[in-house]
Amino acid sequence: MDVGKLDNLKVAIVYDRVNKLGGAERVLLAIHQIFPKAHLFTSVYNPKKALWAKAFPGVETSFLQKIPFVKSWHQGFGWIMPIAFESFNFDKYDLVISLTSEAAKGIITKPKTRHVCYMLTPTRYLWSHYDVYFDNFLLKFVSKPIVDYLRSWDKIAAFRPDEVIAISQEVKERIKIFYDIDSDVIYPPFIFDSFRFQSGRLPNFNEFKPKEYYLVVSRLEPYKMVDLAVRVFNDLKLPLVVVGTGSQMSKLRKMAHSNIHFVGYVDDTTLSFYYQNAKALIMPQEEDFGLVSLEAQNFYLPVIAYKKGGALDTVWENKTGVFFANQDAACLVDAINKFAKMDFSQDDFRYNLQKFSFSNFKERFLGEIEKLF
Repeated sequence: MDVGKLDNLKVAIVYDRVNKLGGAERVLLAIHQIFPKAHLFTSVYNPKKALWAKAFPGVETSFLQKIPFVKSWHQGFGWIMPIAFESFNFDKYDLVISLTSEAAKGIITKPKTRHVCYMLTPTRYLWSHYDVYFDNFLLKFVSKPIVDYLRSWDKIAAFRPDEVIAISQEVKERIKIFYDIDSDVIYPPFIFDSFRFQSGRLPNFNEFKPKEYYLVVSRLEPYKMVDLAVRVFNDLKLPLVVVGTGSQMSKLRKMAHSNIHFVGYVDDTTLSFYYQNAKALIMPQEEDFGLVSLEAQNFYLPVIAYKKGGALDTVWENKTGVFFANQDAACLVDAINKFAKMDFSQDDFRYNLQKFSFSNFKERFLGEIEKLF
């Protein structure tokens, strides 16, 4: 479908919260490229931490925006997110696109307004990663009434969109398991122009030399399993660079030995340097999709990934990366040792990346929307 045929439609885009930059936010910007006139609706907006959102012609927030600290500490307000998204009015829109891993799918639209949900995953802390977020008996006991309420609402909310699209085969399976909804898979695009080969010196780098260090690029949250990488590299005494921020930063720094270097948040230019000069990207987590693996492969950087989730869609085994079967130190060490004996072809990286192009994403995404009009 030609996007020009959609020019007369009034389109809105809905996202859970706008307070960081990560893989999901890059997908949001890709949708914005298709619908540049669409306003963005979200529960809370932190313009200082989400400069990228200025690309949208407008950002509409819920009543939560007026509550102190919510922009920086949304975790304590999961119980009220359903009300926040149900409070939006989309009567003047023909099409609403929700990108969500939580409550944005639960918006309420009237029959004349079509709603397409591009689902990043069913709500992690309620379903697939419940035991990670609620990791002790007391916490589970105290939170049970709220969790029960949110699970009930979440299942109802999943049926509100006219169409649900999954970002990966893993997410498609989760949608079926937790919501009993059938969905099609459309891979998110990798915007190659955001990451270019750079010439010059590695920034903030005195400890390690190019092509001698391994790399982690991740939010530092419990389910990302960065602690596994830290433990393994402590034992191996190999250089490791960790890019990213999150609630686990202090804990991970205390765990790490001097061969592990944390650089926090970096811009795309700096991140390009790190990808370009690393030996391999370490992905110890189960990803919903895992856009960082595509960023790495764009620089012909092999990926050493946990063999589950989105990595199965993005990594071509023994061609653009190596898998390990279990999230334990022994398996990750074996994969690193296997990788060290392998050679990789740039042609394989280029071939693998073709299916994640923006043009493919745009064509398929618009095709799904066309079915509703």
